[in-house]
Parts: sequence; C-alpha cells; structure tokens
Amino acid sequence: SFQFKRMMNRELTHLSEMSRSDNQVSEYISNTFLDKQHEIEIPSPTQKEKEKKKRPMSQISGVKKLMHSSSLTNSSIPRFGVKRDQEDVLAKELEDVNKWGLQVFRVAELSGNRPLTVIMHTIFQANHAVLYNLTCFSFFFQEWDLLKTFKIPVDTLITYLMTLEDHYHADVAYHNNIHAADVVQSTHVLLSTPALEAVFTDLEILAAIFASAIHDVDHPGVSNQFLINTNSELALMYNDSSVLENHHLAVGFKLLQEENCDIFQNLTKKQRQSLRKMVIDIVLATDMSKHMNLLADLKTMVETKKVTSSGVLLLDNYSDRIQV
Repeated sequence: SFQFKRMMNRELTHLSEMSRSDNQVSEYISNTFLDKQHEIEIPSPTQKEKEKKKRPMSQISGVKKLMHSSSLTNSSIPRFGVKRDQEDVLAKELEDVNKWGLQVFRVAELSGNRPLTVIMHTIFQANHAVLYNLTCFSFFFQEWDLLKTFKIPVDTLITYLMTLEDHYHADVAYHNNIHAADVVQSTHVLLSTPALEAVFTDLEILAAIFASAIHDVDHPGVSNQFLINTNSELALMYNDSSVLENHHLAVGFKLLQEENCDIFQNLTKKQRQSLRKMVIDIVLATDMSKHMNLLADLKTMVETKKVTSSGVLLLDNYSDRIQV
C-alpha cells in the first residue's frame, strides 16, 4: 500500500498548485519571515537604551528562578500532573489525545492553564486505558512507556514541565503554552499513524516530543527579522541566524539544570548527545525562513522513498528520519 506516499503527495501537490494559482501563502511567508536586504530605517536609541547596551550580555536571557519541586513526590503526583477539581471532565477531554481535533483550549481551561504539563504527562504515561480509564489510546504509546524506558522520575517530569510552561508568556497571543501543547499533541498523533509504525526509535520519539514542547519557549511575540532590525541582544548573541529558534533551544536545555528538572538524568552520555542533536535539528527547522526549502526537500524525499506492503515508510538514514 502506498497510502502514506499518496497522502503526502496529495498535500504537497495541493500546496504547490495553490502557490502557482494564488501566491498568498508563499508571499506571506516571504514578506513576514524571509530576510530582507533593503535598508530599514531604525530610530536612534534613547540614552536609557544606550546605557542598557553597555551592560554585559547575560549568558541565556529569560530564565527565571521558580520553585515547583518542594511539594512534589512520586506518591503525591496528581492524576494528570496538576491538581484540579474537575478531573473526570478533564479525563473526558483527554480521551481525544490520540486524534486530530483535541480541544486544547478546553484542556487549558480545565487544567488551570496547564495544558502543556497535562498533555505531556498524559503522553509520557504507558497503558493509559488502564491508568486513567480512558479509551481510544493507541497501541503505540501503550507499548512505549517513555517514563519507564528512560527511567524518568515522575516528580522530575512534572517539575520540569511546570517550569517550562511558566517560561511561556501568557500575554503573547499565539506563541504561548497553549500553542506548545497543541504542537506536542499533533506530533504525538503524527507519530502514531500506521505509516510511521515502528519507524522511529524510542529515543527519536522522546526527542520529537521534547522538541515540540520547548520549540517556542520564552517567545517574545515578535519575529526574527524584528529582533535583527532592532539590534536586539538576542540577535547579537546568535549572529542574526535563526535567532528565536536558537533562543528557544537554549532556554529549553538550560531549564534542565534547575532543581529536580533534569528529565534526562538517567540517559547514557551517548543517548543524551544523540537526543540533543535531534532536538536542535528539529527546533531549528521551525524557522519559517527555511519553510519553502524544507517543504521542497520533503516532497522530493517522499516521492523517491519506498514503503512496505503494509504502507510503512522506509527511512534508512538520519537525514530522512529527521526530515519527517
């Protein structure tokens, strides 16, 4: 069966045809995210701004000292990672965690604006139907218990997730914790599709979900080009190259160093290095200035790859696997 290949070709061809007849998508990406070479007039900095620029740059900005671990123990972890009064209602919403269309705003409301923590905690658990009396959970995550496989203490996971979620800004309209939770759940659904069954290793699954969780952390609500044009500290630190994406990675990994936050503490050195490389590659690929090239590469890769008789995509090298 060529179900996966047909699906990808259909979606990518549709985008290609749409671009030829109506260039709104490509023009929006180009105008919004791609680098502009023409001159942009920047207002002269005020005296206060000049004084601020004289200060030495912090190593990684945006990291706050938070305390979430003091009251958490493995025996006191709430059912969904956070204590809520309407757990049964939340459980009902999370029955759709394996499907497109999970009501992430409803999950945010029921979880006390902790959708990222709740969804990540749910996905990391194995045998959901047994643990939470939920239905519709795939064989995929019932078999692959990420907590058990990588010996991640539950209290450490919750501490990290709550700390991470607190570093998303609620006043940012789009790139906030709800968006992060939505991307995590979408990644989970994609990885659970039959065409990708048994394609990725446990470590690759862990890397993809972790990357989804951190991919917009500490987003200020402005674009890379704005940061570059205004000579921001972040643009200076990352040499105008994928400024925000590099920052999200730095913050996401830096938070692992906070008290009881190192969810990868029991990984081997080789596993940790491999995971870090994968996460970096995945998050850097979210730079929208790279979108068109990545889409073209994906289309070419899908057209040339083989699938098994059962419709499973064959990916035999790192470049192809990380691209998917």
